[in-house]
Amino acid sequence: MKHTILLIALLVACLSFGQDAPLSMFDNLVNKTWKAEGSWGDGTKFVQEIEIKYALNKTAVIAESVGFIDKQQTKLGPRNHGIRQFDPKTKTVRFWEFDAFGGLTEGTVFAKGKNIIYQYQYGTSTVTDMWEYVDDNTYNFKVGDYQDGTWKQVYLSTQFKSQP
Repeated sequence: MKHTILLIALLVACLSFGQDAPLSMFDNLVNKTWKAEGSWGDGTKFVQEIEIKYALNKTAVIAESVGFIDKQQTKLGPRNHGIRQFDPKTKTVRFWEFDAFGGLTEGTVFAKGKNIIYQYQYGTSTVTDMWEYVDDNTYNFKVGDYQDGTWKQVYLSTQFKSQP
């Protein structure tokens, strides 16, 4: 009986330690600066540089973005302040992205392998941003209508690379 209880306790401990922390999907992105340039489907430019770090004893991820801060897309500056955090009530990772124009985008984040997928409402549509892992310093980045593992429409396709 003692051996059974000890074996069960050991098994529970191993299973508990073996599970990933909810924010571990961001481990490769943290403490790096990521830069991408491209064009949206309507031809407008996309330029973004993101610095990502852990905060609050690794219970939150902070993303500070530089991008266009004017409608004419001529001036770069602090564009977005983002927060990612595990929500214990819904058992999901949620995100909030505040922008320089007073807007707020919020939704959920999940991992599929090494890919990181953001989903959120934009008007009446559900939009997906995907960081598709290429290697530790490169992610393909797509924004669009992603349903059941298939891109129905892509609004932006570019690549984020970590900066030295």
